[in-house]
Amino acid sequence: MKKKHFLILGIVVILIFISIPIIHVFKTKWAESENKITIPNGYTNDASQLNLTKIDTLIKVPETKPEIEKQLRQILKYAKEKNLKISIAGAQHSMGGHSIYPNGILLNMLPYKQMELDAKNNILTIGSGALWEDAIKFLDKHGKSIAVMQAFSSFSVGGSMSVNGHGWQKDSPPISSSVVSFTLMKENGEVINCSRNENPELFKLVIGGYGLFGIILDVKLKVVDNLALQYKYIRLSSDNYVDYYKKFISDNPNVNLVFGRLKISNKRFLEDATINYFEKTDEKPLSLPAQDAKNEETKRLVFRSTVNSEYGKRLRWDLETGMNRVTKNAVYSRNELLNDHVSLIENKDPNSTDLLQEYFIPARNFNQFIEDIKPILKFSQIDLLNITIRAVNKDEDSHMNYAKEDVFGFVFLFNQKKTDQQEHKMKILTNKLVDEAIKNEGTFYLPYRLHIDRMKMRKVYPQTDSFFQLKKKYDPKEIFENKFYLHYK
Repeated sequence: MKKKHFLILGIVVILIFISIPIIHVFKTKWAESENKITIPNGYTNDASQLNLTKIDTLIKVPETKPEIEKQLRQILKYAKEKNLKISIAGAQHSMGGHSIYPNGILLNMLPYKQMELDAKNNILTIGSGALWEDAIKFLDKHGKSIAVMQAFSSFSVGGSMSVNGHGWQKDSPPISSSVVSFTLMKENGEVINCSRNENPELFKLVIGGYGLFGIILDVKLKVVDNLALQYKYIRLSSDNYVDYYKKFISDNPNVNLVFGRLKISNKRFLEDATINYFEKTDEKPLSLPAQDAKNEETKRLVFRSTVNSEYGKRLRWDLETGMNRVTKNAVYSRNELLNDHVSLIENKDPNSTDLLQEYFIPARNFNQFIEDIKPILKFSQIDLLNITIRAVNKDEDSHMNYAKEDVFGFVFLFNQKKTDQQEHKMKILTNKLVDEAIKNEGTFYLPYRLHIDRMKMRKVYPQTDSFFQLKKKYDPKEIFENKFYLHYK
């Protein structure tokens, strides 16, 4: 009889053990709101959800080339006559008002997304309003893939160029390195071609120029072959990250995509890490439609269940490292891996928002930077959801370059309540992190909240004054403006 009781008790304990994480994740689902946040007519906002701004006019551009050029020239003329400013928007994932000007004209570039592939020379010509997912689906039919792009496919091509985003492609500088050329409509309505040989000064200014020099129209991008890639991972101490990265990634010619992650739960906070990488195989990659559908909502809920929850953070780490063992050696197509949508981590809580920050640190100071930020993050009252690590090679192309040498990018994701108190605490936290980046000879990324003042920004970007002087050279009436420009000029 005792054995039976012990058996029943054991089964109950196992069931409880299994049910706790399930209950925790579903509790997150129950607490969410399915009501989408609506932007009132006459206003706009960006991904931060903290930049609700009244505008004069929102204009969706036409889909085709002759019409868009004609309409944009009319808008430029109207803006000058009415003394209005123009800001340029794609998917609006920048978080500091980079696509917004108060009481100005907002150009929605998303409709402009036609594509044409030169398969012989591996060049894609694409409208700047296209999302990366549009490009991936188009290229997949031709057995091709994007050379360099960010981790999510829901950003626009023009927007990614304007912030000079980087990706998780091995041994790659930022997106600028994959841009062959682009056409630009200047403030006077003239359309010119920009490349490293033709209008090279504007080429360097527009890439990473936050829409301040003109309107990007058609972009020529380098593309590569779509590949079958096999998943591998290493679990390690963060102290060994740089050495292991060199051994398993830099010195391994088969690695194609790679990212790292730091453990953020309290036990061994920032001391454990994983390197997740994908190696080329001889298999033929499956087309996107042929690949198995993933349960994306489950992934999202596991991620969201980490908000303000130490248990959730531990659960996610344990689930991911456990799944790494299960999925190790699984084969994916390159396009499948690149086609992740930002909805995978979507926040459906109307009272909070998720904010990104990024710091670029040279390898020699990698470990010291982690040690320096540990106490700052531990005692901050802002909830840290994630830190990923990506290697970024030196940027030779953009004027406002953040990768002045080969660096590791630390990508932070925070959850912040939409209150003045939390906004103040986030500003303090951001400045402390920027100070540690400066101390460690690093830089901070500019597409995020404008919590850094003009002087400190210029300490990290000494080329800022020449950038703004050249802005007035190419746009003397300052037609193209946004909140980023207002804050830092």
